[in-house]
Amino acid sequence: MDPITCITNRRSIRAFQDKPVSQDLLREIIATACWSPSYKNSQPWQVLVVSGEKKEGLSQMMVDLLDNGTPPEPDLPAPESWPEAEQARIDYLMAKRRELTGMDLTDPSVVARAKKANFCFYGAPHAIYLYQDSSLSSWSLFDLGLFAQSLMLAAHAKGLGTVPQGFVTDYSQAIKKYLDISEHNRLVLGLSVGYPDMTAPANGYRTERSPMEEIVSFVE
Repeated sequence: MDPITCITNRRSIRAFQDKPVSQDLLREIIATACWSPSYKNSQPWQVLVVSGEKKEGLSQMMVDLLDNGTPPEPDLPAPESWPEAEQARIDYLMAKRRELTGMDLTDPSVVARAKKANFCFYGAPHAIYLYQDSSLSSWSLFDLGLFAQSLMLAAHAKGLGTVPQGFVTDYSQAIKKYLDISEHNRLVLGLSVGYPDMTAPANGYRTERSPMEEIVSFVE
């Protein structure tokens, strides 16, 4: 797959085949992502792949915390507000999902179901957590974002599907304890990884992108 096609064809996958990915292939896509650029080649990323019973136990723990009303405490707090242009794009996405699925994501019960689907990694056989030392600067968060994009593109190029997930860091302290990650690290992102099930309705919608005129200026 050529790079341009890989970038433009990638999509977030929320339904997966019941088929594990070999550890060799997982290692290959992570090794590819390690070639991402970073500030002064600091490479401020750590990767943990969770599979099998450990992943099932993690999912159950997060679902139980949600059901018990435990307040989320992610290491990176969720945004509380957005500028007008970004909010308009979010509103459009929510309306489109409501149109296609009949689910209103402003309804707390629907949000709870959506979170549980996240916590179960949409049925993917593997979860990947990206984390880094919490003393690192915002530049290192930017670098980890580059790594995450490279990881998702490498997976797509190899026929795998991924979806980046913020919800699966909601209970960061409990997750780090369960996965034996030092409390001095910050959980930045989780991802579901596996072979996509493209027959599933959840994978039938692809988000749109803003026209170039809204985001690009040329100065001469």
